[in-house]
Amino acid sequence: MNGFITELNRRFRQGDVCLQFIYVNAGVFLVLTIATIVLRLFNGGDIPFMHYLEFPADSWKALTQPWSLLTYMFLHADIFHLLFNMLWLYWFGKLFLYGYSARHFRGLYLLGGIVGALFYLLAYNLFPYLQPMVGHSWLMGASASVLAIVVATAIYMPDYRLSFLLIGNIRLKYVALIVILCDLLFITSANAGGHIAHLGGALAGWCFAYGIRSGRYDATAWINHLWDFLSRWSIPSASIPKKPRMKVHYGGKHGSDYDYNARRKAETDEIDRILDKVKRSGYEGLTTEEKKKLFDASKR
Repeated sequence: MNGFITELNRRFRQGDVCLQFIYVNAGVFLVLTIATIVLRLFNGGDIPFMHYLEFPADSWKALTQPWSLLTYMFLHADIFHLLFNMLWLYWFGKLFLYGYSARHFRGLYLLGGIVGALFYLLAYNLFPYLQPMVGHSWLMGASASVLAIVVATAIYMPDYRLSFLLIGNIRLKYVALIVILCDLLFITSANAGGHIAHLGGALAGWCFAYGIRSGRYDATAWINHLWDFLSRWSIPSASIPKKPRMKVHYGGKHGSDYDYNARRKAETDEIDRILDKVKRSGYEGLTTEEKKKLFDASKR
């Protein structure tokens, strides 16, 4: 058992940010599911504190449990809910990391979930159709966060082609549009809150991608700054290993700063060329060597 946990921990630490978020979602689901099974076996019913982790439609409840603005996006109702969201997060998260950084992924996942929850809260307290359900409605799931990733990826590489069984190849921009259109059409369905949250996540993804592409702003910057601040306070300074002193070599076999910068520029230009090729002909149009270079670059 210890070996399994050690291996799982190793894979988590070595995986990219996309896989780490999938591990967290799966881990939370597993722990809560096991706890629910144990409680039911002893006639204890369901987990009594679950509603404190889900995001409520009632504005007063939302104010009294602000942490649920974050916790809800790591909860899932059942295995199929989890599986569907994690598959989308994996597929589009990997593509996302070709154009954006791991910090952007982390920030947008949280931003999409936050904006989705605020859309959910606003809709249930604004539209008369939804108001009768305010007192007994709660939001859970990573869908809003996932859709933010999907939309941002579609804006970055709109002509990237995805292959669907029985349908064929569809450009990424059309996949995003179809998903958003479905959410609009089913906004008064039994899962109205989920579809409304999806639209909030989609808006967050669009704002992020537009800001990055225009060079005007990074919508995830404040989340990442807050994350870094909290991380520094949560980790004791004594446990943080000291950064080794950097040795700088001039000339000789190690090369000069000029040579290093030239190599870095050449690598960056090569990655830009590969990404341009992805936009034109899709990921499958790359050679094996180009795919390896793109994968290595996404791990940095």
